[in-house]
Amino acid sequence: MDIIYTIWLRNMKRYIRSKSRIIGSISMPLFFLLFLGFGLNSVVQLPGVGGNYIVFLIPGMVAMSVLFTSVFSGIQIIWDKQFGFLKETLVAPVSRLEIMLGQTAGGATTAVLQGFMILVLSVFIGLHISNPAGFLIAFGFMILIGISFTAFGIAIASRMEDMTGFQLIMNFVVFPIFGLSGALFPISSLPAWMGPVTLLDPLTYGVEGIRYGLTGVSQVNPLVCGAVIGGFTVVMTILGAFLFRKIRI
Repeated sequence: MDIIYTIWLRNMKRYIRSKSRIIGSISMPLFFLLFLGFGLNSVVQLPGVGGNYIVFLIPGMVAMSVLFTSVFSGIQIIWDKQFGFLKETLVAPVSRLEIMLGQTAGGATTAVLQGFMILVLSVFIGLHISNPAGFLIAFGFMILIGISFTAFGIAIASRMEDMTGFQLIMNFVVFPIFGLSGALFPISSLPAWMGPVTLLDPLTYGVEGIRYGLTGVSQVNPLVCGAVIGGFTVVMTILGAFLFRKIRI
């Protein structure tokens, strides 16, 4: 546990010291929330959220912030490879599993903090949290998204050497995951052939879980959301640990 905590603490210190990283990570979700939300709020009418598109959009933007921050935290692995820190860590008398779990914990924590910032800012533009239990539910789904996609990013980064290549591949993978998650539009409004594709996206269940916690409305059963995103978290953590054990310096 000391190793996990030490690596987690290193990631947190790097995060706190990088003000540009904090600002940059919340800028895109905030941009979508303000311009897309206010721009379409009077045009788009949605059932179940009082016809308020901004309220519908907020859970998606929270999930977006957590997703992008967690996935791209995997670049830390490539960075540590290139600058020799990972080699020094791997030759230490500690298990690679502990190192991977520490990196996952650090990346997930920073991702959840980014999502929490968006959530706090959303209170000032229309979000009303009347049920504290709902907030805890949403926070729990944020944690699951953070852990699962941080482990996913680490799994990919473990097989790569180039940071630019990692960013290109992650953009190619992450944007479809986000676009099909129902973060920007109700999945019930999709054509019939796209419905099953959307339900194959694990982020869909995270977005709908957060939406249920914040608004009390979900297009997927919250228990199903919890089971799917929880199972995905376990699978990604196992896969990330397996691939990290195979890493070569």
